[in-house]
Amino acid sequence: MAQRIVVDPVTRIEGHLRIEADINNGVIERAYSSGTAVRGIELIVKDRDPRDVWAFVQRICGVCTTTHALASIRSVEDALDIKIPKNAHLIRDIMNAAVFVHDHVVHFYHLHALDWVDIVSALNADPNETSRIAQSISDWPKSSPGYFKEIKEKVQKIVDSGQLGIFANGYWGHPEYKLPPEVNLLAVAHYLEALDWQKEIVKIHTIFGGKNPHPHYVVGGMATPIDINSDNGIHAERLMHVSQLIDEANEFVNKVYIPDLLAIGSYYKDWLYGGGLNNYLSYGDFATGDIRDVNTYRMPRGVILNGDLTKVLDIDPTDPEQVKEFIDHSWYSYDGKDNGGKHPWEGETTLNYTGPKAPFTELNTAEKYSWIKAPRWKEEPMETGPLARLIVGYAKGQKEIVEIVDATLEKLGVGIEALQSALGRTVARGLESVLVAKWMREDMDQLLTNIKNGDQVTFDRTKWEPKTWQNQAKGVGWVEAPRGSLGHWVVIEDAKVKSYQAVVPTTWNASPIDGNGKIGAYEASLAGTPVHDPNLPLEIIRIIHSFDPCLACAVHLTDLENNKTTEFKLG
Repeated sequence: MAQRIVVDPVTRIEGHLRIEADINNGVIERAYSSGTAVRGIELIVKDRDPRDVWAFVQRICGVCTTTHALASIRSVEDALDIKIPKNAHLIRDIMNAAVFVHDHVVHFYHLHALDWVDIVSALNADPNETSRIAQSISDWPKSSPGYFKEIKEKVQKIVDSGQLGIFANGYWGHPEYKLPPEVNLLAVAHYLEALDWQKEIVKIHTIFGGKNPHPHYVVGGMATPIDINSDNGIHAERLMHVSQLIDEANEFVNKVYIPDLLAIGSYYKDWLYGGGLNNYLSYGDFATGDIRDVNTYRMPRGVILNGDLTKVLDIDPTDPEQVKEFIDHSWYSYDGKDNGGKHPWEGETTLNYTGPKAPFTELNTAEKYSWIKAPRWKEEPMETGPLARLIVGYAKGQKEIVEIVDATLEKLGVGIEALQSALGRTVARGLESVLVAKWMREDMDQLLTNIKNGDQVTFDRTKWEPKTWQNQAKGVGWVEAPRGSLGHWVVIEDAKVKSYQAVVPTTWNASPIDGNGKIGAYEASLAGTPVHDPNLPLEIIRIIHSFDPCLACAVHLTDLENNKTTEFKLG
């Protein structure tokens, strides 16, 4: 008989996620993914000025920081047929690239590495051997025996205090940890270095967008003026600072992140669980031309079904028969009904909680069990994110992607099929960081060239005034966010937002069962995974973390008891 285990909350993620899994003879037979919190930004932006919506929806999440703003801006510009200046496009892509590199590094070291790295084991390491390993895989300067001896002493003090602090509640000593102590010590050292590095890369947002998190944008371009001779605009010194931060990001990714990733991955290349659906979706992004010209995307668009890399299918976010969100097992209703699917332009956020009252032991997974909807492409569940983008790009023959994937597979001594796993998802995130950091450098070089040639324009106000708009318009803005394909759909009527829907990466990946009985990516990835000890479900955490969950984005805050709205007065 199957044993039901519950992991709630899943930690080291953004938001609130509950995983329930049925284990039979030590193997996960069936798993259920439940988003346990609810938002409602779509309701908040209704009837507002579409030029302001980006500032509201950006608050869906503070981890993704700019991605919702960018998707929102693009949706409104699509609806109003606004094309932005080249410099604005470059700045937006540089800022998005900075999000990617920051997010991927932070995810690897601070959210996911501890699923592969045993912190306590590092206390048994020989700092001299750690130094030898570090110098054999990278010329990163911080690699002396004395440096690693200091790191080991820091960890020892934490353990001796009896308070593991940021390293508390880990499954230390679990038999699924495979790294030797010296590699564990190397990873711990770089965990701490990454904490210092990550606060630097976000300065790109404060320079181009005024602040971080939640930097500023504007419909029609960017709100930050470029004037190399002014103290008030983006002048030469600030541009050089951004340029320096980009170079430092490339160095950290190539000399710390990737060597660590491959070193750790080499010990786990036989742990190939967590693949799941083998259906992959990417809207594509990082255009060298206009965002509407998908043929110029460095990160290609497409859909892969059943792991068949010989066929890349087209995706059209505007097609009402392609992208739909289903609610058959989600706590919502559509037109008063508790099931069915809708394209986001026709979608709604009508809360309809029918779950158990707290406290409870298990969810009734035969009924509705999540605040997450179930997006589907042509009624098929999809995985989105770094692995999906890499596989779509590889299948489409994108030269840079093919080269870096082939080289990495050769280093690890595995085939392309090994990527379709939790480890492959983690490797894909690192390889994507290399590419995106490189593109960030290229875009910055292009921006500097434009400025040197006299082009300092970042905003086009041609269609800024509502009198220039049509009475009715609708648009979609897509962004490849660090966690996957993000779409915002807006309907504008009489210069106000009539309806709005955001379908985010974690909604795709963490979705519950749909009306056709098809499960989402999280649930599919857990099925068939052996669990050594149900009381220490490291394997579940390892697989779920490989997706980099962001549940605040995935669910649609409300008070279900009295529906009161809190008012704040500032004066």
